[in-house]
Amino acid sequence: MTAELLARIQFAFTAGFHFIFPPMSIGLGIILVIMEGLYLKTKDPLYHKMTRFWVLVFALTFSVGVATGIPLEFQFGTNWSTYSRYVGDIFGSALAAEGVFAFFLESGFLAILVFGWNKVSPKMHFFSTCMVSLGSMFSAIWIIVANSWQQTPAGYRIETLADGTTRARITDFWAMVFNPSTVDRLTHTVVGAFLTGAMVVVSVSAYYMLKKRHLEFARASMKIGITVAMLASLGQLWLGHDSTIGVAKNQPEKFAAMEGHFKTGQPIDLTLMGTVNTETGEVNGIKIPGLAGQLLGPEAATQVGLNDIPKDEQPPVAPVFQSFRLMVAIGVFMILLTVVGFIQAMRGKLETNNLLLKVMVVSVALPHVANMAGWMAAEVGRQPWSVYGLLRTSESHSKVVSAGQIAGSLTMFILLYALLSFLFFYLLDKRIKLGPDVDYEEPEPEWLSKVPFQEKAKSEVTQ
Repeated sequence: MTAELLARIQFAFTAGFHFIFPPMSIGLGIILVIMEGLYLKTKDPLYHKMTRFWVLVFALTFSVGVATGIPLEFQFGTNWSTYSRYVGDIFGSALAAEGVFAFFLESGFLAILVFGWNKVSPKMHFFSTCMVSLGSMFSAIWIIVANSWQQTPAGYRIETLADGTTRARITDFWAMVFNPSTVDRLTHTVVGAFLTGAMVVVSVSAYYMLKKRHLEFARASMKIGITVAMLASLGQLWLGHDSTIGVAKNQPEKFAAMEGHFKTGQPIDLTLMGTVNTETGEVNGIKIPGLAGQLLGPEAATQVGLNDIPKDEQPPVAPVFQSFRLMVAIGVFMILLTVVGFIQAMRGKLETNNLLLKVMVVSVALPHVANMAGWMAAEVGRQPWSVYGLLRTSESHSKVVSAGQIAGSLTMFILLYALLSFLFFYLLDKRIKLGPDVDYEEPEPEWLSKVPFQEKAKSEVTQ
């Protein structure tokens, strides 16, 4: 294998593994805000117990997510130095903003969230929960801003350096931030993260119901989780549609690959499932004639087809075509599952429906698969460009790093991430099997939370 191909495999592997955890953190963060908010409103100790249990799951997810994200930044300097030199002024500013506005906010309040139950007032603890959740979303914002700029560059100029190389420089920071694809991709990704985190709650709650354990906890957690999951999955219908229209306007090559559209001006069919033949320019499968064009709107008549796109500017069609359909299929299934589950839960009949509960337990993996499929459609669909229309991927990798060096580091990453996977799933499984009652303490009386910290500490020592 060439150094370029190995570098791409390494980045895809490490980024894909890392991408398992941030969506869960974002989704669990909003769940924690809801649960603790309900505790403050109702003073029901059950919500306090729920929050404490899911805080530990969140902390485990956050920790592994941070650990797996660090290697990605180093690869920009080792394997992709040409790319880093070209976009450093733009990509670096977004990553710096992510560190300042997101990571420090999230990690700064994390200690209070995990360890501050009896150290700060309930309102201060709830504020910390909100800040951690907000920080996780801020992190997504800046990462997606940077990635979206690669998809639809804006607010920049190209300058030539003394050595004859070129690089992009920011001319309008806010145009860079709100480039044509940022908002569509951000909302689609964050709501997908809400669904991912909510399905973790749904899966664990369904497991407890099947085992007839912690039923009061499971019922309450299920109602919150399935409600968030249903709203998120329904929201993805609209957000995904808007995102697809944005792709058609801003990256016609990617849209043509997603829909298997070959002939400009030809009605665009909606292919539910099938295969695409790039040699003959045909798509075989189950289709609804012209529906994709109707959903796209008036611009469908002029939508460029793959036949009119130079071969060296076409993305790999089959992976983009199939990954897009996989994402959509899972999205439709999640709508059906969450709507049926919500109705059953509200009617109090979910506990007796073992088949539905078993489906819910294993469906925790589906949002992850959809996230990966969507990421593949977006990133593979951008090829052959690392920065759309400006810098090719073949020109972006480091010229001084050998294939053997990348292969060696890739092997180490595989072994390290295998260990992290084992530790994560072992600790998560242990936490779930121990249940929510382990190490749980009743919340303090309301009057005690109003006593200044110093006086409270003295009273504890005296007792």
